[in-house]
Amino acid sequence: MKILETIFLLVLVAIIMAAGNTVGYKVDFIISLQALGILVVISIVGLFISKIPGLNKLPVILWVSVVAAVASSPIFPYHEIIVSITDQVSLLAVCTPVLAYAGLAIGKDLALFKSISWRIIPVSLAVFSGTFIFAALIAQFTLHWEGVI
Repeated sequence: MKILETIFLLVLVAIIMAAGNTVGYKVDFIISLQALGILVVISIVGLFISKIPGLNKLPVILWVSVVAAVASSPIFPYHEIIVSITDQVSLLAVCTPVLAYAGLAIGKDLALFKSISWRIIPVSLAVFSGTFIFAALIAQFTLHWEGVI
């Protein structure tokens, strides 16, 4: 996919997310757009980093995650502003279009999905269960360590 197409899709999905954040969580549309604009800029920076020769061996999601972690960490001068603005976006408002796109992608490859057959069910159940259990264990350990529980 070309870079301009990717940027266009990021902006389009950000507008959809802002609408979902406004309707579902009663956050002002302009505030949602500002927050999602920051997330789009972080994504674009990660995308450009992933195009650098030598760094393009690693996936884009890694570079976007690294840029987001640096932008929200105390070593970045404007981290407090970034965190306070992006805190206005609900996780579910972000996940809804992503999950819709994943559903469309699976629907597009329905023949491939049929060839996997029943074997996908135990694998997906194991992945979902393992993810949930380990996330709960990490949360329990961290919250206990912090003294919250």
